[in-house]
Amino acid sequence: MRVLIITAGSRGDVAPFTGLGRRLLDAGHQVAVAAHPSFAALIGECGLEHRPVPGDPQGLLRAWSRAASREESRALTRAYADGLADGVAEAVAGGTDLLLTAAGPAPLSRTAGKAFGIPVIGTYLVPAFATGQFPLPGARDAECLGPESNFTAGRAVEKRAAGLFAGAVTLLRDRLGLPADASSAPGDTGPVFHGFSPLVVPRPEDWPSRVQVAGYWWPARPYRWQPPAELVDFLQAGPPPVFIGFGSMAPGQGEQLSELVAPAVERAGVRAVVQAGWAGLSGRGGDVLAVGDVPHDWLFPRTAAVVHHAGAGTTAAGLRAGVPALPVPVMADQPFWASRLYQLGVGPRPLPFQDLTAEALGAAIKACVSEPDYRRRASALAHRIAAEDGAATVLAHIDSRGAG
Repeated sequence: MRVLIITAGSRGDVAPFTGLGRRLLDAGHQVAVAAHPSFAALIGECGLEHRPVPGDPQGLLRAWSRAASREESRALTRAYADGLADGVAEAVAGGTDLLLTAAGPAPLSRTAGKAFGIPVIGTYLVPAFATGQFPLPGARDAECLGPESNFTAGRAVEKRAAGLFAGAVTLLRDRLGLPADASSAPGDTGPVFHGFSPLVVPRPEDWPSRVQVAGYWWPARPYRWQPPAELVDFLQAGPPPVFIGFGSMAPGQGEQLSELVAPAVERAGVRAVVQAGWAGLSGRGGDVLAVGDVPHDWLFPRTAAVVHHAGAGTTAAGLRAGVPALPVPVMADQPFWASRLYQLGVGPRPLPFQDLTAEALGAAIKACVSEPDYRRRASALAHRIAAEDGAATVLAHIDSRGAG
C-alpha cells in the first residue's frame, strides 16, 4: 500500500514520523513523508521518500518574535497555512492510497482526502480532543479546573486551531473543486491514534471511541549516522553530563542564552552537553561541549539529566532514556508536557523560559541531579514504556484495512 504521511512544523513535528514511516516501510508499504524542504535530508537519510511542503518554520518563529501586534502574528500564520494548502494538494496529487496526518495540517489533509477519495487516519503527537480530565495543550488557563471547565477550555483550543486553517481550507477546496459546504471537521476523519504513552497521558474516557492512545513511535536513526569523535571523547572524559537544549525555540537568542548557561552549569557543579538548536546555543569552558543534531536515543541515556523546552518529542526521548528532566517550557504544548513531567515525579517543578536566569537554572539543575528519587522514578517509567509499541498499533490497523 502507498502511504503518505503529512506533517508540518519543527523537527519535533517530523522526527517521530520517520520512525513510524520506517516501520511501515519494513512491513512492505511504500512510504512518503510530506514536510518542509528543510527536513528533506532527515527524511531521506531514514530511507523514506520526501515530498516538499512550502514553509520555513524557523523563519516563522523569528517573524512571530518580531511581530508588533497579535493581528500581525495571525497574518503570518495565515500566510504559512496558505502555503501548506498548496503543498498538501501537490503531495497528495503525487499518488497515495492512504493519508496519515499530523494534528496541525489535519484540516487540509481531510480536505484533500475528500477530494481525491483517499481515506485519512489521524496520527497526532499531542492530545487534540476536548476532555473533562485536563485542559488541552494550548489552553489559555493550563490549570486543571474541573471537568466542565476543562472541556470548555478544550473546545476553545479546537476552535482556535480550526480558525487558523479556515482560510487555507477554503483555498484548498477551491483548488480541488470541492463544494463550499464540504466539511473538513474532525468527525469526517477515520480513527485517530495519538503517538504518546498511556502511562504518560492516559486515554480520557470521554474521548470518542475512534480516538486512541497508541504509544510512542520513536524517531528513526539515520542509517549512516555515527557520533562525533569530540562528543565521544567528552563523554568518556568525566562523569555523565547534563544535556541542555531548547530545540526549535528561541531562534536568534543563542548568544544571550549561552551567556546564561555557562554560569548555571558552574553553579550546579556539573558538566554539560549543549545542543545548538535553532537558538544557536554555544558552549564555553572545559566542562561544556556544544553539539549540533545528535539522535536523542543515543545521547540521552548517557546523561545525568536533560534540560529542555518540553516539546513533545524531546519530552518523549527523555522519558525513554529513563533520566531526570528539568523542563523549561516556552509556548504551545510545552507547558502541558512540562506539567506532566512534574506530575510523574521525574524532575523538579518546571522553570518557565521567561523566568530563566543563571541563578535559577543552576539551582534547578542541581536539584534535578541531586534527588535520587527523580532518577528512580524515571528509570522505572522508562522500563514500562519500553514494553509498549505504538507503531505496531498503527501498523496493525493499516494492515487490517488492506486485508479488508
